[in-house]
Amino acid sequence: MSDVSGQTTMTMSDVAMVGSRAPRHDARDKVHGITRYADDVALVGMLHAKVVRSAHACARLVSVDISRAAALPGVQCIITAAEVPNNVLFTDVPGQTAEVGALRARTQVLAADRVRYFGEPIALIAADSEEIAAEARDLVEVQYEILPAIYDPVQAMEADAPQLEETGNVIARWRVRSGDPEAGFASADFIVENTYQTQFVDHAFIEPEAGIGWLDDDGVVTIRVATQVVEHYRDVANVLDVPHNKVRLIAPFVGGGFGGKEDVTVEVYIGLLVAKTGRPVRLVYTREESIASPTKRHPFTMRYKHGVQQDGTLIAMEAEFVSDAGAYAYLSPLVMLYAMVHSSGPYRIPHVKVDGAAVLTNNTPASAFRGFGSAQPAFGYESQMDACARAVGMDPLEFRERNYIKKGELLPSGQTIDHAVLLPETSRQAWSALGPSRVPPAGKLIGRGLASTMTSFGRIVWLHDWSAAWIELQMDGTLLLRIGVPDIGGGQASSLVQIAAEIFGLPMSDITIHVGDSALTPAAGTTTATRQLYMSGSAIHKACTELHESLLRHAAVVLHSSPGELTMRNGSVSGPDGRERMTFQQLAVSCSREGQDRHNFSVFHAPTGDVIDFETGQGRVFPDFTFGSQAVEVEVDCETGEVEVVKLVSCYDVGRIINRNSVEGQMEGGAVMGLGYALTEDYALLHGEPRTPNLMTYLIPTALDSPDVFTIPLESGEGAGPWGARGIGEPAMTPTAPAVANALFDAIGARLTVLPMTPERIWRATRPSIANQEERTGGNGNGA
Repeated sequence: MSDVSGQTTMTMSDVAMVGSRAPRHDARDKVHGITRYADDVALVGMLHAKVVRSAHACARLVSVDISRAAALPGVQCIITAAEVPNNVLFTDVPGQTAEVGALRARTQVLAADRVRYFGEPIALIAADSEEIAAEARDLVEVQYEILPAIYDPVQAMEADAPQLEETGNVIARWRVRSGDPEAGFASADFIVENTYQTQFVDHAFIEPEAGIGWLDDDGVVTIRVATQVVEHYRDVANVLDVPHNKVRLIAPFVGGGFGGKEDVTVEVYIGLLVAKTGRPVRLVYTREESIASPTKRHPFTMRYKHGVQQDGTLIAMEAEFVSDAGAYAYLSPLVMLYAMVHSSGPYRIPHVKVDGAAVLTNNTPASAFRGFGSAQPAFGYESQMDACARAVGMDPLEFRERNYIKKGELLPSGQTIDHAVLLPETSRQAWSALGPSRVPPAGKLIGRGLASTMTSFGRIVWLHDWSAAWIELQMDGTLLLRIGVPDIGGGQASSLVQIAAEIFGLPMSDITIHVGDSALTPAAGTTTATRQLYMSGSAIHKACTELHESLLRHAAVVLHSSPGELTMRNGSVSGPDGRERMTFQQLAVSCSREGQDRHNFSVFHAPTGDVIDFETGQGRVFPDFTFGSQAVEVEVDCETGEVEVVKLVSCYDVGRIINRNSVEGQMEGGAVMGLGYALTEDYALLHGEPRTPNLMTYLIPTALDSPDVFTIPLESGEGAGPWGARGIGEPAMTPTAPAVANALFDAIGARLTVLPMTPERIWRATRPSIANQEERTGGNGNGA
């Protein structure tokens, strides 16, 4: 049978590889430490680069004196803004509101006359060693004229605030309008209103921004870089003012991205230095440089107001969002658009009014981060769901089940939910898996909390997303795949191999895949937006299915059979009785002799749609959503406010599992990242300068901080990806913070509305509550 994309699909009984725990094809090399990442290459004559950065958050550059640095022995090249052919990087951000106007997000490659945030790059240095480059960096003398700065996005919206752009500090306004909110609130029996705040968060990937570049024999600037976007070769070419075919980007295995390697990082700097020196150049950020560099997760201030009827029915919602975009736009307008669509969560609410603004400040720029525009609203709306349930005296789980959106219904933004919504199943299974309530240890309080979310996957439908793949049956009967997917550690390439193995009935060891090379692999788009399994998985599925059918037609002629009677398994094509048989090697030889193609190139185009109505926010924005729930149990120390997450259960409908290990790994890793967001991580700034500059002060959860994470993946068989698969990369972390917040309320009887929920904040919240804990209805570990 065929799905809506025209792909040939398989029933559950057909499946052999898909859904299994097949080891990833890259696992052995990674375990043995021989996988080569971006900078794991040393070239003859290689130079080492450093970046000179601003010491102020907002200043005019009076002068940049490089004379002492240039005179240092071993320094081979220094580049300032004046020597950059095109000193501007552009990001087209389509679909802005009429009020703000179309925006082409712009950043300086190197600061020319003004710096807008602490650490903004001013100059590049290449030297014979990393130590010489670092010494030369410290010898560059920059004189500044300090200018008025703005660090608070709400204050930045005021008319008399310092303006970062001529068009003003507000770079995007989005809205959602549905029903009649005024009438909805008038009919409500209860009004629940709170303001929530989230923080700047660093991606803290294990591999910092890194790359090596060189000139090949044809004069092509070739850059091996840790990136989520191979297509950035065009950006490098534009900055160098050379044709696009004179730059090549190679994305080897990447040690984590989470959105932090979606925007241009080091590749343009490497390209400039390679072009000027003609020599190989290596640039690797230290952890301190990585933390101080763009980009971060946006801090949001969110005011939520919900109207609820006595029977627990949600009737109305108002919300106002303001995000801190930092000093440059990057992808902030789109993050706010995503936040608008996700603002109501997976709930049926007839009357809705939402307004959001993305605002420039002199803080470190923010942009893409795992949970792109969905993580911040989830903290708000899921905290509100618990507060609403308690206002009407209902169990939080029962309250959610009454209001969950269903398949075929409309979001407040006007998008129809096309596929299954198993939220009742995910919430009940997650809650049940916590097990029976426990008696709290002495001096401790126990609480339990639940949160459910929806998270989009795939790019905005009016961006006309596509992915291309190429496959060839080799003469020895093995398969070769080429697709331009950057593998950022989530097993993206391995899942594509598994899809091909399923269709051809081959072991994964008989399939080789080449990924992430702008010159040698077909463009597959960004490893972002939880889109690669959906988009590139569909492209591989389409390419393999088409070649599979073509080869069967040829084999049918040779075996005097019909294609429908033949099967491909274990490297052979067999007839219905199993006696008529030819190996893949024989099939390849036969195809070559007869002039039959042994390869196939195919493009998968995502379904497209019209741009939304800017005044109401109504329309389709995303291809699909993933739905799921998390439940947590916490212990809180009454004296210190310290909290321990004792158990965490994560349950999602993933549509169809391609690789069970990868799915469960994403669910576990996402939950732990969510715990950092909830409890410890805070990229703190004082007057724009980082106060948490390293991993001693910027606290990510370690293995010792992480609880047992229990994963329960469900399969509805309904999703936009291959065989009904849904994306799980970003959805896996979005409900964690509100689940912890709800558990803390259950434990201490006070609601925390600011992230991270540190021991100090918890301690302060408990002071009026601890004395009256016997009078509370909550805190018994039952979530009541």
